[in-house]
Amino acid sequence: MAEPLVGIIMGSKSDLEVMKACEEQLAEFGVPCELLIASAHRNPAKVHDWAGTAAQRGIKVIIAAAGKAAHLGGVVAAYTPLPVIAVPMKTSDLGGLDSLLSMVQMPTGVPVATVAINGAKNAAILAVQILGASDEEYRAKIVAFKEQMAQQ
Repeated sequence: MAEPLVGIIMGSKSDLEVMKACEEQLAEFGVPCELLIASAHRNPAKVHDWAGTAAQRGIKVIIAAAGKAAHLGGVVAAYTPLPVIAVPMKTSDLGGLDSLLSMVQMPTGVPVATVAINGAKNAAILAVQILGASDEEYRAKIVAFKEQMAQQ
């Protein structure tokens, strides 16, 4: 099995149902990924270790999903030079607006790209586009994907 190129991290097991779509979309593109459940608030050392070693493990892009305060994407971005894509999770409290705002309001120097609330598939597509910037194979897969989308 190929080494993972995309790391998916989520703050809670409850995020797994939505993030399965991300994992499946990456699989459709043939992109190997790894998945971890670790909260920035409950498991900060685990998040630090995972994010801080991601580049050495061959990860090229990280997707971070979290709800409520949703600091996971920003915490991960603080510990890695890799691009981070955040997926705000829909919440029962504010419908995911809390998650979205905490992800897009990052301080200068700690950028986190953010997709729509529960936008797991778009996070996967964006990750493959990032990979495609330097890998012809993934760029060709994105071109084919967009051509197929245009024909629907």
